[in-house]
Amino acid sequence: MEPTEEREATGSKDKGSPSAEGQEEEKPEDDEYGGYDEDRGSEEEEQAAEFEKPPEPVKKKKVIIEKKISESFCYDYEELCSIPYVTPDSGIPLNFLTLMHSFGYDCTKRSNLQVMDSHTLVYVAGNQLVFLDLISKNQKYLRSTACGGIGVLTAHPNKTHFAVGEKGWKPDLIIYEYPSQVPYRILRGGTEEAYAFADFNNSGTLIATVGSSPDYMLTVWDWKQEKIVLRSKAFSQDVYKVTFSIENEEQLTTSGSGHIKFWKMALTFTGLKLQGALGRFGKTALTDIEGYIELPDGKVLSGSEWGNLLLWEGGLIKVELCRPGNKTCHNGPINQLVLDEGEVVTVGSDGYIRVWDFETIDTADVIDDSGLMAMEQMNELLVGKHVNLSCMVKIHERGEPVWYAQTHDPECLFTFHSGKIEAISVSPVTYILATTALDRSVRIYDIIGKVQLTEMKFKQGGTALIWAPTLVNPKGGIIAVGFQDGVVRIVELYNPKGLPVVAGRDHVGNAAMRLKQAFKPHTTTVTALAYERNGELFATGSKDKTVFFFTVDDNYDPVGFITVPGPVQALQWSPLSHPENKLLILCENGIVVQIPAPNPQNYNAATTYKIKDLPTEYFRFRSIKSRILREEEIKRREKKKEEKEKARQKWYQEQLDSGKEPEEIEFPEEPPEEEEPLPEIFVPERPSPIQCGFYSEPGKFWLSLGEYDAGFLFHCAFSSVQTQKEPEARQDEPFDFISIEEADDNPITRISFCSSGLLMFCGMKDGSIRIYTLYSKDLSVDNIAGYWSFNMHDNDYGYIQGIYPSFDDRFLITCGADGNIFAYNILSAEEVAKVLKVKVPSPRRGLDKEKVARDIEDPTAYSIEYAKQKREYDLIMKAAEHQKYLKRQELITLRHEFQELLQMNQELPKHMQLHRAQFELDRRIRAEMNRRTAGKIRHVVKELAWEQEKHRIGLQKLESRKFVQSQKKKVTQAKGEQANLNGKEKKQSQKKKARKTSVRTFKRPVIEVFFSFHTVFYGSTYIGQKSLFPSQTGPSEEEVEVEKLRKKSHPQTAASRIVENRLEKLRKVIEKADKAKAKIQQRRNEWEELYKGKPSDDYEDPQDLEDIKEAQENMGDYKLKTATNYKIPEHMRINADKKSFQLSSLEVAIHEKKMDMNKWIISLRDLKVAIIEEIQCVVQELRTIQCSLHPSKHLPIPPIPRLHPDEVPEKKFQYDCEMLFKFKQELEDRAKAKETMLETPSAEGIGGFGGGFLHVASAKELDVVARVLSVKCAKISSGVGVPSSKTFEIEQAEPTEMELEIARREEIRNIHLQENLIKRIQELMITFDAELRLLRHQKLKLDIRMKTADLRHTTWFQELLVLKNYEKYENTLQERVNSLVSEEEEMQLKLSSYLAQIEEKKAEIVKLQDREKALYATFQASLGENNKFATFLTKVLKKKIKRVKKKIVEGEGDEDEESEEESEEESSLESDEEESGSEDEVFDDTVCPKNCDEALFENTLQLRERRLDIEEALVEEKKVIENVKKEYEALSKKVKVVAASLDAADWELEAYQREKQQKLNELHVVVPLKLHQVEYISNGEIPSDLSQALVFTNQSLVTLQNRIIMQQHEKVEQRKLYKQAREQHKQLIRDRREMIIKIERLEDKCNQLMMMKFGRLVDLEALQTLSVNTNLEELKMKMMEREQIYSLELKKWEQVCALLQDKILEFRQQLMLVTKENTSKLMQMNTFCMEKMRLEAKLDALQNNLGAEFQGPRKVDIEEKEKLIALIQLQAQEAEVLKEEITLLSRKDGRIFPPSQPPFHPDAMLN
Repeated sequence: MEPTEEREATGSKDKGSPSAEGQEEEKPEDDEYGGYDEDRGSEEEEQAAEFEKPPEPVKKKKVIIEKKISESFCYDYEELCSIPYVTPDSGIPLNFLTLMHSFGYDCTKRSNLQVMDSHTLVYVAGNQLVFLDLISKNQKYLRSTACGGIGVLTAHPNKTHFAVGEKGWKPDLIIYEYPSQVPYRILRGGTEEAYAFADFNNSGTLIATVGSSPDYMLTVWDWKQEKIVLRSKAFSQDVYKVTFSIENEEQLTTSGSGHIKFWKMALTFTGLKLQGALGRFGKTALTDIEGYIELPDGKVLSGSEWGNLLLWEGGLIKVELCRPGNKTCHNGPINQLVLDEGEVVTVGSDGYIRVWDFETIDTADVIDDSGLMAMEQMNELLVGKHVNLSCMVKIHERGEPVWYAQTHDPECLFTFHSGKIEAISVSPVTYILATTALDRSVRIYDIIGKVQLTEMKFKQGGTALIWAPTLVNPKGGIIAVGFQDGVVRIVELYNPKGLPVVAGRDHVGNAAMRLKQAFKPHTTTVTALAYERNGELFATGSKDKTVFFFTVDDNYDPVGFITVPGPVQALQWSPLSHPENKLLILCENGIVVQIPAPNPQNYNAATTYKIKDLPTEYFRFRSIKSRILREEEIKRREKKKEEKEKARQKWYQEQLDSGKEPEEIEFPEEPPEEEEPLPEIFVPERPSPIQCGFYSEPGKFWLSLGEYDAGFLFHCAFSSVQTQKEPEARQDEPFDFISIEEADDNPITRISFCSSGLLMFCGMKDGSIRIYTLYSKDLSVDNIAGYWSFNMHDNDYGYIQGIYPSFDDRFLITCGADGNIFAYNILSAEEVAKVLKVKVPSPRRGLDKEKVARDIEDPTAYSIEYAKQKREYDLIMKAAEHQKYLKRQELITLRHEFQELLQMNQELPKHMQLHRAQFELDRRIRAEMNRRTAGKIRHVVKELAWEQEKHRIGLQKLESRKFVQSQKKKVTQAKGEQANLNGKEKKQSQKKKARKTSVRTFKRPVIEVFFSFHTVFYGSTYIGQKSLFPSQTGPSEEEVEVEKLRKKSHPQTAASRIVENRLEKLRKVIEKADKAKAKIQQRRNEWEELYKGKPSDDYEDPQDLEDIKEAQENMGDYKLKTATNYKIPEHMRINADKKSFQLSSLEVAIHEKKMDMNKWIISLRDLKVAIIEEIQCVVQELRTIQCSLHPSKHLPIPPIPRLHPDEVPEKKFQYDCEMLFKFKQELEDRAKAKETMLETPSAEGIGGFGGGFLHVASAKELDVVARVLSVKCAKISSGVGVPSSKTFEIEQAEPTEMELEIARREEIRNIHLQENLIKRIQELMITFDAELRLLRHQKLKLDIRMKTADLRHTTWFQELLVLKNYEKYENTLQERVNSLVSEEEEMQLKLSSYLAQIEEKKAEIVKLQDREKALYATFQASLGENNKFATFLTKVLKKKIKRVKKKIVEGEGDEDEESEEESEEESSLESDEEESGSEDEVFDDTVCPKNCDEALFENTLQLRERRLDIEEALVEEKKVIENVKKEYEALSKKVKVVAASLDAADWELEAYQREKQQKLNELHVVVPLKLHQVEYISNGEIPSDLSQALVFTNQSLVTLQNRIIMQQHEKVEQRKLYKQAREQHKQLIRDRREMIIKIERLEDKCNQLMMMKFGRLVDLEALQTLSVNTNLEELKMKMMEREQIYSLELKKWEQVCALLQDKILEFRQQLMLVTKENTSKLMQMNTFCMEKMRLEAKLDALQNNLGAEFQGPRKVDIEEKEKLIALIQLQAQEAEVLKEEITLLSRKDGRIFPPSQPPFHPDAMLN
């Protein structure tokens, strides 16, 4: 790079010239970049230490003078800024489009948010920077310089500059000043294609950049001088981030895909270089690292994909940090880490921001082998549940820190779509646009106001959107949106300010959306929506290869659907200019379908919505691109030939003009040119995918395709011959095409036209916009005047998803996959601001009263067609079940009849009975039934064959085990028979007892078996068992007898006594070890019980939970039902069923009350009837008495009460013959009256007519009643003593005095009876009146209660109607919650089963490890002590052998095994071979060494095989555990997802309950109150509006007032308890700390005592439980036995040797003489061998030194040697200096002292 020359070329018009204002500096010519490192080797070469060549002799280098760039120098932005491309001579102005506003944000770009000051944010949007003013909300834009896009944005630490790294071929990094936004410096040559990240150092003097694929170049710049300081390849995969260390600017860190790397600037002999050390993950899984920070002491803290923090030190992971309970720090990747004021802030993709203590992290260290350390966060903030935080920046505003966050679903200052924009549409009547994306939202934007008006959230992401035309909705307020789950929603946009004012509705915006209708026509993603040109039909297309049609009205009703041969890409109805109304369907797989508009009246969707027999035309694209390219190549070659021929003719004419004759002219010879072969015709097997298309003429259309056929617009037409073959088999070619310039790999993705049709707007795959101007509306090659092109969206992933002009062609709107939405104005900005305004559609009349449409929130809901098919299927199944039921009933009837026939047959005499076989009409029927039954049995037997075989094998195993046990019983029995017991009874009893004890003896330990074997050898079978393992029940009689016999037959010897003493000692040792084990186990059990009782960290006292629950339910802040945050308790939730039950209960209660009242009234009426009857009797009696009294003495008889006809309503419909005759007479009289006079009938006639059918008591009946009453009266009067009628029959005579006295007395008596009877009548009437008054009072009360009940019934019925409207969706939500709860419970059961499997496998692993330990213990015991082959046998045992399965070629397998064994042996025996030196023996485990016990060697080989088996089993068990853990983790994730779904469902159900409650609150409830109960008084009067009043009971009010006082007392008490608990907590912490210190002190003391006693640390529990080694004891017993035998033999041989002692001495002397002679000969031979070796060495030296006189040390070699010595000394000094620096840098306090020499000095290097 030549800075001076480039500045002269690009900055000639700059503010200052670097040559005029610069300063000169000397610099070596060959070190232009100040230590540029060109070595781009592998990672290992970068880390390995390289030996540098010794420097050449110092020569004077040529020094050039470099110009320094002046600080005031800057570039001209107008010259650097990119401009649109315009076709030459097209007349299209450069400012055809002007960016007006950016509505989107690219949230996928890393670190796409920078804060320049307290009110300005900067972020990248496609090919420009957006400066957003937070106060005014205005935007300013800064274009890129190369139209290749922007890769990275970073700000200077002082906010005086910002750097923009671009994309493209050899992109530049431009440093801009701020706030002037002037290009200050341009850094060139930093990467190949794009910058991935950039970072300034803390002082701002350097900037580090890292490139993207393919070079991944890390470069450190001196940006003010536009000079590269250092560079190196960062890594071979994507690098996400590079930063300088804050404390040491000579250290950098990079991270990315699966790596983190630590860099430092090192001064080497070749200059300053970047040395990188790759971080080693070790046991930790490899992870992508997004965020990290450098700590002051040089350590690095990074995030991970699973959410934990990794602390790096020295290139290794020191510790992995998590939360308590092994919880991850974040649920997902950690995207950013910030060190701020002694705190570490982590930003996670789970939406949490957590704060951690820096000191805890800095001093963190590994506690156990897991490598994890748990720590608790200091604080946390949840930004949102579905928020993915990517970046966060901090700035101080007014002395307080303010954080700005970049998220995928932000809710802070601004909100944008997350990810790519899926669809966009503009309003047909105003300047409003609508967008949707996969972030589940639909947003409305104001183009003029440059703001977002409103948004609406859904459960699934949006994929298609269209604004309804004015034919459908003249106001332009209807939007159709398609979603991922196949649902289409009709959304209505309106201005809420036009709605009636409602109390409580605050914060009304300028626009609002409302769901009008939702339906699900498809099963997968909806990709296209289209309204028919007349607005009568609506079509939807999907990836499920279907197109559905709906009629457009107030509601969208389904018509039907058709299937197409591929996923639908786009839909377009034919325009009005076409004679027929047809639909063009573009499929992704290159097939185009055309169908006429279906007539809704012609299709009946009784069973299915599928439309059949619809005329369909197909077009399957066949590529002609290769043919076009071939024809263009042919034309180019022909044109080239023509030009050559013209040049030749011109030369010939010039020769003729010069005067030459034609014969003299000779054409110059041209070298023959070899023409390249023409391009071959290539047609892709699979058609290229269709990007977009549109109608041109009826039956003709234009297509834009991707992949191979990109770069052209093809004009196609449907063939007139539509054969019956499949659409995939067609081969249709376009008949015309238009070539698109520079678009071979950049197809057109979207096309739209202006209203006049003279402008064609094209969106390209690379994010650029092209506008073609047309001469006329018809598109053709000759009709295109030119085009205007400009890159706006991101070039890599910002392909255009939508491009639409506004309804009046004043604006153009584009959206891309990079998440950006741009609005361009074709008019000037001033005109737009003055003239244009946005008008949101006004709401429809009655919109506020309409119910919100029911949404389809379940993604698994049935589609329209599937629901109909399911309904039809259910009907068919129902009909089939009904037919089955009828048949079953018929069969049951026939069976009953048959049973009756059989019963009748049984009742007949035997000679008349029919045989059962005679009832069979056809034997073949039963034979067929038996055959089918046998077939089913065989089928079931086949199905259960595997289970049968499994259980059969298990039975065999059980039987075999029983056989083994029986054999052991026989062995035990045989031992019992050896006891010399006489008599069959004793033998039988011994056998029985032996059988009883066989199982117990079989289960005894191995050591017991050994001792029983050893005692049998010495003839003391039962002593060993009895002494070592005493029975709990004592010795049996047989054992005592056997002991006596043994003592008699075997007298004790010294050897037997030694054996018994030895066994007794062993028994005591075992008992002691067992006691110690039992004590240790008891202590462990106590500790386990203690730890089981220890509460967990999140333990909560059940009593506290109950108190809290009770407080939440019965105390606290009760919300009114009208409150927005009112939460309905579970027991108060109501639904339609409960309300219906309440209504029915209320009706039953009302009926019961009315029935009780009716019964009371009827009983009172019965009382009245009884009273009337009694009064009639009394009156009759009274009249009889008055007959005997003088009339003057008669008292007035009270009138007899009568029953009113209304009191006996049941008699209204009763009649008799007299009433009928009377009615007939009345009719006749009425007819006569009509004949005689034209007058209206009298009232009598009317009354008679009205009462004709009423049954009144006749005279006859009244006589009967009178007779009954007379009988009763007679009975009454008989008691009174009334004289009979006979008295009056006596003839009248003059009475005597006696008779007169009797008459007087009788008169007095009658008068008294008369008075009493009258009183009786009055009493009866008074009693009845009292009962009637009481009944009237109760009736009034009941009327009040009935009225209240009627009001309540009305209210409840209204509530029931409301609840029924909400019932279906509520049941759906409740079922969803129940299903999620059951699913969660099932998953929890699976998780527990997985944990149980893991624990089981861990237990098996522990058992295998114990087996392995026991194997090694057995091996050590078999070796014994001081075995000289112990090392060899240990190697044989531990040798790793890869056991390979048998192969076809055994030789090859053996060779492989040998090679593998040799490779493993080399590593294991390398150290041994080095130590052994010149040993001739080679390690071979197949041959037993000399003098080694072969049995021991074979035993070692067997033990090795067992070890390998155990290791293989361990590996298998560990694999199983890993698999189960993976399944457990996967299921845990699913459980989290289900739990989140359950929470969402609960929240949704709660919201729905709240909405339902609000709807119920709108109903009016009547509460009757008295005036004294109303205390809601305003200004001394009761207000007319009581809507704000609250109905409350006095008792509850008093309770609440008392509760306030109680709460105050409780608050004081709780504060006291809190203080006490806090003091207790502090004291417990102090006690715990002291206990820990005490435990540590005791542990140190214990360790010291162990070191003093044992010389090393030992396991005390293992020492206490040390038991007997069975093998060792067996060997010792054998040794004692052999010693005894050999001692006897030795005594015998000693006697023999004493006789032969003299001969032995003589032979020894002879042996000594022979040995001396042999020794002298050996010494002589050794002397000869030494002489021979000396002579051979001398001879070899003479042969090798031939020509030595011509050899000698050269001067050059001596000089070279001296240089090397000097170089080594210099390197040693440098190493010492580096060690000192490392020591200083690794100090904990982070202080760095200045080095002893400068890190880099050119003069020093030259010297």
